[in-house]
Amino acid sequence: MAVKTISVEMLAKMFLAGAQNIEAKKEFINELNVFPVPDGDTGTNMSLTIMSAAKEVTALENMDMKSLAKAISSGSLRGARGNSGVILSQLLRGFTKAVRDEKEVNVKILAAACERAKDTAYKAVMKPKEGTILTVARGIAEKAAVLAEETEDLEEFIPALLEEGDAVLARTPEMLPVLKEAGVVDSGGQGLMEVLKGAYDAFLGKEVDYSAISAEGAGSSMTKVSAEEAADIKFGYCTEFIIMTEREFTENDEMEFKAYLESIGDSIVCVADDDVVKIHVHTNDPGLAIQKALTYGQLSRMKIDNMREEHQEKLIRDSQKLAQQQKEEDQKKKSAEPRKPMGFITVSIGEGLNSVFRELGADYIIEGGQTMNPSTEDMLNAIEHVNADAVFILPNNKNIVLAANQAKALVKDKEIVVIPTKTVPQGITAIISFMPEAGVQENEETMLEAIKNVKSGQVTYAVRDTRIDDKEIHEGDIMGIGDSGILAVGQDIEKTAVEMLEQLVDEDSELISIYYGEEVNEEAAQNFVAEIEEKYPDLDVDAHYGGQPIYYYVLAVE
Repeated sequence: MAVKTISVEMLAKMFLAGAQNIEAKKEFINELNVFPVPDGDTGTNMSLTIMSAAKEVTALENMDMKSLAKAISSGSLRGARGNSGVILSQLLRGFTKAVRDEKEVNVKILAAACERAKDTAYKAVMKPKEGTILTVARGIAEKAAVLAEETEDLEEFIPALLEEGDAVLARTPEMLPVLKEAGVVDSGGQGLMEVLKGAYDAFLGKEVDYSAISAEGAGSSMTKVSAEEAADIKFGYCTEFIIMTEREFTENDEMEFKAYLESIGDSIVCVADDDVVKIHVHTNDPGLAIQKALTYGQLSRMKIDNMREEHQEKLIRDSQKLAQQQKEEDQKKKSAEPRKPMGFITVSIGEGLNSVFRELGADYIIEGGQTMNPSTEDMLNAIEHVNADAVFILPNNKNIVLAANQAKALVKDKEIVVIPTKTVPQGITAIISFMPEAGVQENEETMLEAIKNVKSGQVTYAVRDTRIDDKEIHEGDIMGIGDSGILAVGQDIEKTAVEMLEQLVDEDSELISIYYGEEVNEEAAQNFVAEIEEKYPDLDVDAHYGGQPIYYYVLAVE
């Protein structure tokens, strides 16, 4: 019997199942990333984006199509991270706009939703590139339009769309040479297919584990808790179970078992009632308690909680609460100050780089970058805390520009200007170029012109074997990455950095800026700087401690 409609309850289940599936497959998707750098990759960004929406969906009460559509659209827009996450959020936004006024969804509505999803995502990207998630979405939308004229049966319609999506995905290496060279399909397109396949599982009635989805939101950063605080807990695992005895559990048995439990832990409860014994113990080895209990009978209702982890989570919640209170107090103080004409938000990571931006006048620093792309929500929170009529945002990473633009579109009470800085050196040059006496438009033009003169380089390590830019790369190799791709590959950090720098410096170069990371000791950095000064005596060499993770050196040539 044909299935012709999807109810709001089923659509919600399908969405949550899609979110759960990409969460489960995110590492597989990360492995498809062409660049073998230790970033927050495509799978991670798409998973965090859709999970933000999933948490809003699970918190809904008295759900109807309009409230479901709003939760999916709003949650994904605010939670969007990285280019792939922003594009996914736009696909979801377009899809929900097409269904929000419906009571249930049929083939024709679903086809229209696929078309609107595709159109919305394409419009969000300034220069759409084929061979990506956009291409896969377009292929699905085109197939949906054809199928909607041929069948009303969703059991035929949905699997045919998945088949088409897989076929388009398989062709992406033919559209993007870089994919073909690396021997992978597009990671964003793969992520989209995982969402759709998870949704189809729910449509078929398969059991889906939704345990990764919680109605409680998750912050973009984690507060560290000292090992000393957690060490105050002597026995780390709260262990509970019931013994269903296979013989009489005597008073001597009870005394013997209690004595054993006292030898391996504390907070002991041992209560016998006929052929059932309830046990509770705090211990560092739950397995010992379980093994001993099995000598008396079978076990039921076993529960083991890591109390140190719970303690850390409590401390984290407490510290986050204090941080939020501090933010609110700071905001009240700032609100009391006169609103200034222009302010700055910058994305940065590393104690040294953060200090550089603060000294140059940044009002708010969002911790993030390559290792964790900030979400649109992070951008909105930062904008709220900058007491200025106009706010310049410096994303400092090409994978964060779309999220910044998405935040800009959601803000109505301030003028937001996104300077599309793709590297930290570009961001530093942009903020140095700022002229307080000039207007917003003049400053925007000045900064856009200034960042054109910056050539950036970053030195990091490869996390997997691959081939890219005609270079054979093996896990653990050192890579020098420029604005246009991988410029050098080697075994030595400083030698690779020098080789990369040789391709950045030309006859017009005047300044080399060097920011060394947290894994580079000061002596090694000083020796490297001395080598560069000797190699380029006619250029100014400016060196700073950046403290950035992952990247040994961040370099700029101007």
